[in-house]
Amino acid sequence: MALRVVQWATGGVGVAAIRGVLEHPELELAGCWVHSAAKAGRDAGEIAGTGPLGITATSSVDEILALQADAVIYTPLMGDSDEVAALLRSGKNVVTPVGWLYPSERSGAPLRAAALEGNATLHGTGIAPGGISEKFPLMLSAMSTGVTFVRAEEYSDLRTYEAPDVLRHVMGFGETPDKALTGPMQKLLDAGFIQAVRMCVDQLGFAADPKVRASQEIAVATAPIDSPMGPIEPGQVAARKFGWEALVDGEPVVRVTVNWLMGEENLDPAWSFGPDGQRYEMEVRGHPDFTVSVKGFQSEVGGQGPEYGVVGTAAHCVNSVPAVCAAAPGIATYLDLPLISGKAAPDKSRGVGADG
Repeated sequence: MALRVVQWATGGVGVAAIRGVLEHPELELAGCWVHSAAKAGRDAGEIAGTGPLGITATSSVDEILALQADAVIYTPLMGDSDEVAALLRSGKNVVTPVGWLYPSERSGAPLRAAALEGNATLHGTGIAPGGISEKFPLMLSAMSTGVTFVRAEEYSDLRTYEAPDVLRHVMGFGETPDKALTGPMQKLLDAGFIQAVRMCVDQLGFAADPKVRASQEIAVATAPIDSPMGPIEPGQVAARKFGWEALVDGEPVVRVTVNWLMGEENLDPAWSFGPDGQRYEMEVRGHPDFTVSVKGFQSEVGGQGPEYGVVGTAAHCVNSVPAVCAAAPGIATYLDLPLISGKAAPDKSRGVGADG
């Protein structure tokens, strides 16, 4: 029997998740919640561009809570703990890229209680945070002993990110430096990335200071820069860097950084991705030291196809559903789940009933 999955929200990640569910042999789409009244009543497959699926999207939370389903892939722009608690109490496992990667006992207590009440499980995942920032550095660290430092870093050109309202009003691009530096982005990012750093600290066993040090930097345009939100004019924010560090005796032992640039030209101060270009990069220092660079999740400016980091985020959620449904009730982090992998494409699969 396939696991019945509800998709909650149909932005870029949600649309990719619907497509991912259709490609997963152990899952079937059971429902779809949408925020927009214009999407309510439409076929979920029409919204996702897959063709009709016979699943009508709804904007009613009560309809989703009453639906018989095993899991919800919860992908709004920002998470709502009351919504998640209600889904858990209704008996639905929740997999999400918008938080709860590694919550503290205190912060996770209300959702853990809701999960136990509904005999369900909550799992936070994603890509960064949610994969590159903690899961994969920890996995790679198994190939080194005497670890002294772990780094995870993103280098992305946001001229491919077709979400102008988010870029300006949430991420602060095109704003004045003062407005960007005091805007909501630092706080929004802190919630996930601090948990990522703490997961690494705890699992590696560093005697780090309890407080994670956060920082941010900006660069402004020196000439007009084309972007998905229109031209960024001289003096407006055109690049942002956010960092989080855990310290032992004042020295960093875990560092996570994101570098978001609207291209590499006409920036003050001058920033670049370096000779390796857009990528995710993970470094472990120990015996031995090594660095791993991952390409393919950042789309090229002017290229065709989706933003593959969005697709990767959705895939990580989709592929986690069976393990989360099988997990003990409560909050399950990566440290509580078995190895999660993708599944073979239908035309490459052994199929049901094959020998092996």
